[in-house]
Amino acid sequence: MKDANLELYKKMYLIRATEEKIRQCYPDNEIKTPVHLAMGEEAIAAGVCYALGPTDQVFATYRNHGVYLAMTNETDRFFAELYGKQTGLSKGKAGSMHIMSPDENLLGTSAIVASMIPVAVGAALTNQYKNNKRSVAVFFGDGAVDEGVFWESLNFACLRQLPIIFVYENNQYAINSHVSTRHGYRSLAGIVSRFDCPVFQSDTTDAEAIYHLTKNALRLQARSAKPVFIHLQYYRYLEHVGVNYDFEFGHRDKKEYQKWWKIDPVGLQRKKLLRFGLKDKELIKIEAGILNRIEASVRSAKQAPPANPNELRSDVYYE
Repeated sequence: MKDANLELYKKMYLIRATEEKIRQCYPDNEIKTPVHLAMGEEAIAAGVCYALGPTDQVFATYRNHGVYLAMTNETDRFFAELYGKQTGLSKGKAGSMHIMSPDENLLGTSAIVASMIPVAVGAALTNQYKNNKRSVAVFFGDGAVDEGVFWESLNFACLRQLPIIFVYENNQYAINSHVSTRHGYRSLAGIVSRFDCPVFQSDTTDAEAIYHLTKNALRLQARSAKPVFIHLQYYRYLEHVGVNYDFEFGHRDKKEYQKWWKIDPVGLQRKKLLRFGLKDKELIKIEAGILNRIEASVRSAKQAPPANPNELRSDVYYE
């Protein structure tokens, strides 16, 4: 697994470094779109996406940078979209919260909480009708399970035995509201397991462990023809939307952040590679290459032409 762990580290380092660059650039006010950063979640995006097959489809939330980068390994069109430029993924019209890349099977992300869950279920139903052996993975946070559409979608997927993986990214908070103030039950995994839906769960921040867990879930899904629910834990380091740490505003205790930082997924993965025998200078060279690529993407985005107002209604369904 040495090669696989290196690939996982590259994905996670790309996600972390990209979002650090966003944090650096955002105060300049050239990135006009709101940003929901995923620092702390990198192991989930990297581990799950690395486990998926080449034709499997993905839907995600507005906190989508990690999933996009894990799926595509691409930063030029990504930064152009954030800067609202014609060379962006959606010609500068989607911004951060609606990033998608159908060519790489990332079919949709949305600013509306839980809104991609029923769309993903619809894609899974299509795949079932076509019998094309594709699975669908849909990412969502703990705020989404407060929405009725989550339960309706889960019920329908179980009723029809659809090829879908529900990836529940539980960071304990919906904006600043802790699960203890919102959930009138003790165990979501326990409730979901009462449906016709196998449940996998872990509180690990180890990307390799999440990769293996997802592979096991995919194998079970292929054998049983049932939807699968994956319950994963992580800690969102930054505020709900923006580039600052939550504890800087008193929303959460700094000690909470410090506890999770000790098991930071990017740091853990780097230490693992060193134990596998990679040299620090080898990793520094890899990291430098990723940083240089990000810098080049930002320069290119800044120089690109702005979104064309005449394109406002092109490639958009409207009445």
